[in-house]
Amino acid sequence: MTGRRIAPRTGEAAWPRRLLIGAAVVVALVFLVLPLAVVFAEAFRKGVDAYFAAFQDEDAWAAIRLTLLSAALAVPLNLVFGVCAAWAVAKHDFPGKSIVVTLIDLPFAVSPVVAGLAYVLLFGQQGWFGPWLLDHGIKIIFAVPGIVLATAFVTLPMIARELIPLMQAQGSDQEQAAMTLGAGGWQTFWHVTLPNIRWGLLYGAILTNARAMGEFGAVSVVSGHLRGETNTIPLQVEILYNQFQIQAGFALASVLALLALFTLAIKSWVEWHVGRGARRRARADRANRLNRTDRTDRTDRTDRPAGTDPSDSDILTADAPNAYVSTSAFAPTQPVQVPHEH
Repeated sequence: MTGRRIAPRTGEAAWPRRLLIGAAVVVALVFLVLPLAVVFAEAFRKGVDAYFAAFQDEDAWAAIRLTLLSAALAVPLNLVFGVCAAWAVAKHDFPGKSIVVTLIDLPFAVSPVVAGLAYVLLFGQQGWFGPWLLDHGIKIIFAVPGIVLATAFVTLPMIARELIPLMQAQGSDQEQAAMTLGAGGWQTFWHVTLPNIRWGLLYGAILTNARAMGEFGAVSVVSGHLRGETNTIPLQVEILYNQFQIQAGFALASVLALLALFTLAIKSWVEWHVGRGARRRARADRANRLNRTDRTDRTDRTDRPAGTDPSDSDILTADAPNAYVSTSAFAPTQPVQVPHEH
């Protein structure tokens, strides 16, 4: 052993790979880790007592409650829509399917501010449905329903976009087999489709929840910035920052950062669990293939007639003066005269 380092198989130099890895680490530290560290550093800059004093304001707790409420309502709405849309797109062919897929992606292309303004033009007092809603005592804009609708709109494609490729890859053979055996639509969904998509569904719900809690643009338009009533955490942080209550604003922002980190931890756990399950299934499939191969080989050797094993070819038997040998596994035997010993 000379101790000399072995070059990569591709023959390329090591410095480009190290340069790219170093650049990625620097970008992650500067643009992701450092801002998050600054949030917590500024939140605790005046001490722990000042940090918890920022939460004695009732408006802060109202913003936290409204943020959690809007996410808790928007995620189930998008969960139902995402499953239905993915089922329709992945399992069925119908006219206008491409248009449906395009409409699902519409919130990704439209600015959240434009989406909020569209809701104001629809449900505001001067909007299309505003007079009718006003006559019936229903308030959507500058109230909690408007915030939930705006949040649901901007997070609309996330669950559907997670499930559509998953369902397309799985196909519809299992559902068709279940229906052939007499299962109804709901039975097929609960016992066949849902178990196959449960991890993708959970992953999409986690992403939807993270996006819902941090939404700012659309919610800012439809909320009206009513302190203690329609301000979520991002809107309350903006108000505190504009009023030069910097420490209180960072304290409230740290809550949103902790919720984001908690969501990220759950997302990482789901990815780890799914990856472990996939590796376990791959090992089980490989073991099953090996077992089937071994059983097939043993069956072939057992069922092969005596004297036809290729390993028995060209063996000379001298049990009699005129013995017979097989020159190959499949060739007819020929008499061979064996000389007598003197």
